Amino acid sequence: MSYKKKHNTENEVNEPMAAYVTTDSLTSFFGLLSGVSTVKYASDYDVIKLTRQGLPKKVLLSLAGKISLTLQELAGIMHISERTLQRYEDDTVVKTEYAEKAIELARLYTRGQEVFGSMDKFKQWMKTPSHVFQSEMPVSLLDTSVGFDLVLRELGRIEHGIFA
Repeated sequence: MSYKKKHNTENEVNEPMAAYVTTDSLTSFFGLLSGVSTVKYASDYDVIKLTRQGLPKKVLLSLAGKISLTLQELAGIMHISERTLQRYEDDTVVKTEYAEKAIELARLYTRGQEVFGSMDKFKQWMKTPSHVFQSEMPVSLLDTSVGFDLVLRELGRIEHGIFA
């Protein structure tokens, strides 16, 4: 006899990610990337170009400061050793994958600020363990793309008043 657990989808909400990422979120995040000229970047394709060019280490450190991440937390999210990150000169352009993570962070924190109405409230939420994330802090999930998606989806639920 087979005892398969029946999956109850009656109370599940499956929503597209695009519903929670606004056009403003895609371009207003440049304020968190000090040192990047926003004049050149007007479209998503410009952001792709910026990502491929990479970002200077000083932009990453400035971003970390603005979103209250320690160097250790930033290094963990970017999958780089803290010591390697420290060794870079401030003007050294870091690899594309690190630039991409920095841009994702800036976009996420900009979106969080929109949803919470203040960066301080969002930063506090990011560092508060939540049962939604199996008692982990949302910031601890950002070392994976799936973690970014989970946090973005939760922001969408909060924005629309859907609580777990």
